Amino acid sequence: MRAGLTPERLTIAAAELADEVGFDGVTVSAVARSFGVKDASLYSHIAGAHDLRSRVAVLALAQLADRVAAALAGRAGKDALVAFANAYRSYAHEHPGRYAATQMQLEPEVLLASAARRHAEMSRAILRGYALEEPDQTDAVRLLGATFHGYVTLERSSGYANTPRSADASWNRSLDALDSLLKNWPAHGA
Repeated sequence: MRAGLTPERLTIAAAELADEVGFDGVTVSAVARSFGVKDASLYSHIAGAHDLRSRVAVLALAQLADRVAAALAGRAGKDALVAFANAYRSYAHEHPGRYAATQMQLEPEVLLASAARRHAEMSRAILRGYALEEPDQTDAVRLLGATFHGYVTLERSSGYANTPRSADASWNRSLDALDSLLKNWPAHGA
C-alpha cells in the first residue's frame, strides 16, 4: 500500500489539516500533498472530497462526544452543565477545524451512525437534573446547542476581542444564567 494510505490515516491527516488551515481548506489535493502522493492515490481509500470531509466530521463528533462524556462522569445539575459546556468550548478552541466539521450537514445514514446521537443523549442527561419534560426538554437542548455554538463561534471570530470584560467571565455568567433558566423554566403559556 503506497505511503501507508488507509481511510483512517487519511481522515486523521485531513483533521489535522482542518485544524491548521480551516475546514474549508480540506481538499483531496491538500491531503495527497501531505503524503507526497498524487490525488489519484487517495481514491482507492475515499470516494472524494465530500467523503473525506464527512469522515473528518464523524471523527470530530466522536472526539467531542468522548471529551464531553469524560467531563460529565459523576456530575449532575449545574456541575454537569458547566462540565459539558467547558468540554465543548475547549474542544472548539483546541481543534478549530474539527469543530467546524461538527457543523457539517451529514447524510442521514452517516449522521445516525455518528456520535451525534451521543451528544443529544448527553444533553438530555444533563436536563434530567432540571426535571424538564417534553417538549421543554427538546427546546432546552436546542437552547444549549445554540448558546454554546453561538458563543464559541463569536469568540473564535474575535467577536469578543477588545472589550473590557473577559470572554471567560462572560462565559461563566452565561452558564450561571442558563442554570437559572433551566431551574426556572417557564410553564407553557406563561
